[in-house]
Amino acid sequence: MAIKLYGHPLSPAAQRVRVCLEEKELEYEFEFVDLSSGQQKKEPFISLNPFGAVPVLQDGDLTLFESRAVTQYITHKYADKGTPLVPKDPKKMAMVSVWVEVESQSFDAAASKISFELVVKPMLGMAVDESVVAANEGKLASILDIYESRLAASKYIGGDAYSLADLHHLPIINNLFRTKIKALFEARPHVNAWCADILGRAAWQKVVATMKH
Repeated sequence: MAIKLYGHPLSPAAQRVRVCLEEKELEYEFEFVDLSSGQQKKEPFISLNPFGAVPVLQDGDLTLFESRAVTQYITHKYADKGTPLVPKDPKKMAMVSVWVEVESQSFDAAASKISFELVVKPMLGMAVDESVVAANEGKLASILDIYESRLAASKYIGGDAYSLADLHHLPIINNLFRTKIKALFEARPHVNAWCADILGRAAWQKVVATMKH
């Protein structure tokens, strides 16, 4: 049975899973979920994810939600396909896991709030709350200072090889690079070089192409 991904092309969480599938060179069917009509909150979708959010992955008889859990499943289930994404060495794997947590708990906590204000709200015709942007801009700057130090010593955020720790950042970095917040990344040379590297990957460019439809 084919892999099926339910999502929306502009959903960062769906993009996170999509780029993982692309890195693994897996064939999958993309099932469009109309977020603007609230399709994700109704049957039959709500039976797939009771929290009413995209994405959802179906792989045979397995149904999964929560994008970072889905990417970990894909990476381990299809370890022999495409880009490794998680090292086999336990110490290197542990370091990738640390930075996967950092992305989720620290980076995304600040960056996704800015992305919502500066990218999503204008698309929906909603007013931007600059106080939310300002509050999280300071938090993001502090986090990127730590990233700058890390990336001065390591080619990628989780180690010497591209991994899930880098991949998970892509959707929100891509969004923020369309805003004034791009300057925060550009002001830090190692962070800026890292962003250019991961945003330029072929798998991510395939996902970017789907956002324009």
